Order: sequence, then structure tokens, then C-alpha cells
Amino acid sequence: MGIAYALLAMLCFATNIVITRYAVVRLPVEAGFFVVLATNVLFPAALFAAELGVRAAPYAWDWKGAGLFAIGGVIGTFLGRRFLFDAVKLLGPSRASVFHSTSPAFALIGAWLLAGEVLGAYEIALMAVVWVGLWFTQPRGGSLHSSAPEVLRRGFIAGLLTVAGFGFGNVLRGLAMRAWDEAALGTVIASLAALACQFAVTRNWARIRAQLRGADRQAILLYIGCGVFTSLGSIFISLAMTRIEIALAVLVVHTTPLVIFPVSVFLLKNREELTPRTVGGALLVLAGIAFLALR
Repeated sequence: MGIAYALLAMLCFATNIVITRYAVVRLPVEAGFFVVLATNVLFPAALFAAELGVRAAPYAWDWKGAGLFAIGGVIGTFLGRRFLFDAVKLLGPSRASVFHSTSPAFALIGAWLLAGEVLGAYEIALMAVVWVGLWFTQPRGGSLHSSAPEVLRRGFIAGLLTVAGFGFGNVLRGLAMRAWDEAALGTVIASLAALACQFAVTRNWARIRAQLRGADRQAILLYIGCGVFTSLGSIFISLAMTRIEIALAVLVVHTTPLVIFPVSVFLLKNREELTPRTVGGALLVLAGIAFLALR
């Protein structure tokens, strides 16, 4: 069941990536990020309220679990996404996506250091198969020699901070779930912490207000859609980490190229991405996940 929850989380995050492609054209991310974070708070809050009405077990507050969710929101949701934007700006989307696919490695280290999780040789071998497959499915970036050394250095640092933020943020979310099994409410807390950080670092409010006032209805709806799917993805990965190892759940969630690849090829007509390299990578990812599910 843990693999199933992780796959559902992956589908939600992949859908968010597709929607984001259309959202950023209509409204800059600088303003759209606030719409996403606000939805990340309100949508799971509504789910939690509905859940309270039907659950049999009594609700109990847990300060440790809430604190871990909040720290995970700051490290993963706020810092991870913020540094990802910097990495894309400095290195380009192709090379930044290669950095992003290595996030499970940091989750593996974090789960070992913080949660005491130790995977066997079989699981590590299958994770390696999936990693290699993900590497093959990534689009090839341009030459690194075309960028200035200082830009490359800053981009490399931003990329490392991105994957560290996503990796350790997910580990903290997994630890929070094991202390306090509240996936929806935990997502609210993590998103509130990230939203508070975003408010604290934002300076040009006049520009953001102007962007939001000038945005059309469809742009706002697209960013709300991003918020809904990222909220569901966060809830599903939280549930997955209570049933399988944290590192394995994070690995499965990062197999979004399995969805993005066929969407890009067959719906967006990017036929140049259909190569033996990318097809072979997708097959490796599928094989690795299938054997993980059957272990």
C-alpha cells in the first residue's frame, strides 16, 4: 500500500508540473507562488475538517509532530522550491532537473541519520536501477562551457541546496507522521510555515499586487490547481512514509518523468524527446518500482 500511496503522490506532483507549464505563461511565479501556498493551506484544511467529521478516533494535538511538520515546510516547501527557481534561472531547466532527480539520495542519507533507517542491499540495488533510469529520462542540457564560472558555481550551490531541502524536508515529514499520524493537518502546518517565510522575505509588494490584479481568472485557477495537486501529493507521500521506508517513498515520488515523458511526447508533440535513451530509462524506472512493490 505504501508504494501505491507514493505513486499517487507522484501522479499529483507530475500533474502540477504540467499545469505549471501553462500557469507561468499567464502569471509570474513571484505572485503565483502566493496563490499556490494559500491553496496549500486552505485545501488540506478543508480536507481535515471533513475528516474530523467522519473519523472514529479522537483528535489529539502533538507538539513534536507539529514542530517537525513546520520545520519540514520551511526546509522543503519554502527553501527547496526557492532554491529550485534559482537553479533553473542559473543553470537552465534541463540541468536543474538533473539536480532535482538526485533528491532521493539526500533523503536516503537523512533517513539514515535522523530516522535510523537502514536499507538492505536488494533495496539499494533497485534504487540504483531507478536512479539510472531517471538519469536517462532527463533531457540533455546544453554545454556547461557556455556559462560563466561564477554563474556555474552559484548554480551548483543552488542545485545542491535544492535537493538537500527537498530530501531532508521529506525526511522530517516522515518523522512527523510517525510521531503524529495527521497527514492533512500536517500539510496545513507545513504550508503555513512556508507561507510565513515567503511573507517575511518578500519586499516588492506593489509589484505582486499589480500582477495579481492584472491576472486573468484562468491564471488564478491554474495556480489554484497547482496548489490542490501539490497538497494532495504532500498528503499521499506522508501516508506512504508510514507504510514503507522514507527513502523508498521519496524515490518513487521523484519518478515524475514517467508521466511527464509521455505527456510531452504524445500530447505536447515534443517528438524529439522520444529516443532509445529516454525509452530505456523509462523502462528501467518501471522495472525498479515493480520489483520494489513485489519485495
